[in-house]
Amino acid sequence: MNATIAALLLQDGLTNGLLYALIALSILIVFLVTRVFWIPAGEMVVFGALSMGFLNTGVLPGTVWLLAILAGVALLSYSWSCWRLREWGHWWGVLAFCVLYPLAVGWLTAWAAPLRPDPIWRALLTLLLVAPLAPLAYLAVFRPIAGATILTKLIVAVALHMVLIGLGLLLFGAEGLRSPALISGRIDIGFTRISWQLVLVLIASVVLMLALWIFFERTLWGKALRATAMNRLGARLVAVRPEASGLLAFGIAGFIGALTGVLIAPISTMYYDGGFLIALKAFIGVVCAAMVSFPAAVAGALLVGVLDAFAAFYASSLRDVIVFAALIPILIWRSLTSRHSEDEE
Repeated sequence: MNATIAALLLQDGLTNGLLYALIALSILIVFLVTRVFWIPAGEMVVFGALSMGFLNTGVLPGTVWLLAILAGVALLSYSWSCWRLREWGHWWGVLAFCVLYPLAVGWLTAWAAPLRPDPIWRALLTLLLVAPLAPLAYLAVFRPIAGATILTKLIVAVALHMVLIGLGLLLFGAEGLRSPALISGRIDIGFTRISWQLVLVLIASVVLMLALWIFFERTLWGKALRATAMNRLGARLVAVRPEASGLLAFGIAGFIGALTGVLIAPISTMYYDGGFLIALKAFIGVVCAAMVSFPAAVAGALLVGVLDAFAAFYASSLRDVIVFAALIPILIWRSLTSRHSEDEE
């Protein structure tokens, strides 16, 4: 290996690492606020990438029907909860979100898809289609079991993951798709060349992370999410609704997943069942952060991306084995340094 190859591998590793970092942030936000292991985070990325691929060919993506199906299930689930509790205060807002929004976005996509709009417009359409899937999943599946144990929520998340994989095969087919670069070309910086796609991923990642920091530190809703993450009962006592916090956390996670799918579509060919592996690699970064630290999660995901790139060069058939084997010493170290006792809940 020479310096040029090392620089290219480092570039690819950092690109993948930044994408893993975004997914890790979505997983961590959802877990801290709702105690749900957001296993379908990878499906949000895959649906975003496949939707971009379909729009690139001028075909209406199956995400339109997925959005409608999930919205219908969410409305039925929320209506049942309102009827059972005799509380209809927010029902009209949910009705608008589950009926008017899918109709408007579906019509817009059906009108724009045959026109094959510019990449920026395709990206915006993808965000409008995919980002709401996560909050709708919260309304349909996780809100009714908000008080359940972490294990129960994990089992439900796995079940939702399997359902989304089946729907992905039904709506998108088994063939992989790859979109053209949002910004083509490379930059010559002397000793190597950096693709504009890497620059775009870097800028989008840094802007999003900075926006999240400002949101959590400076806004009332961000502080409400932090309060819910620290103590759900205490947050409720100071008039913070955990249900609203959970919906917002899933909304942020859905937007991050959709944006990651838009960014990863030109980099890698995506298949309907490729989301779990992506989310699992991002989860290593979350484990590095002990499920609590956002900066540590980003750093861990970047290391995973670099390790994945170099492992693919030296032993491509064992790249996933090498990456996941790196999780073992992390788990051992976390186990030895953890102060959790058997009596803690």
